[in-house]
Amino acid sequence: MSRSTSNSSTEPPAGWLSIGHLRRPHGLKGDIFVQLTTDRRDRVAPGAELFGRGERLQVASSRVAGNGRIIARFEQIPDRTAAERYTNIELFGAPIDDPSAFWVHEMIGQRVVDQVGVDRGVCLSVLANPAAELLELDSGALVPSNFITSMNDGVITVDVPDGLFELTDDTA
Repeated sequence: MSRSTSNSSTEPPAGWLSIGHLRRPHGLKGDIFVQLTTDRRDRVAPGAELFGRGERLQVASSRVAGNGRIIARFEQIPDRTAAERYTNIELFGAPIDDPSAFWVHEMIGQRVVDQVGVDRGVCLSVLANPAAELLELDSGALVPSNFITSMNDGVITVDVPDGLFELTDDTA
């Protein structure tokens, strides 16, 4: 007997973003630790739909343990044995429409301009940092994300303190 699924691809749906990982099982009833790479805990709210291990997963319930770690139960994971098969699986979620948020995947490749209109380069990546994520520019500069004031039409505008860009200026 073959198992039918609505999505036979092992790839997430087009446009879906990596949002974290399933880690190890917790208990016997199929609960599993979830490690998010986003601060959006609504990603694991009951009813949320995610993608991992080649299939769509629906969150049945979730809670935060005393140590701050997230424990979730999924409709498709009935017990600990099943949960063990999902250990260390990458999770994907549909993009969230929030016009007030700046999304990492939208920053990559964008030009960065400072508050006086000087082009400072292109954002190559966004690096995790405890205080604030850092925009890594092709010039070598690192710009804390909390200095972003806007992002429109392929341009990220930042309002930075004097001297920030001189830290990576080779001519000084």
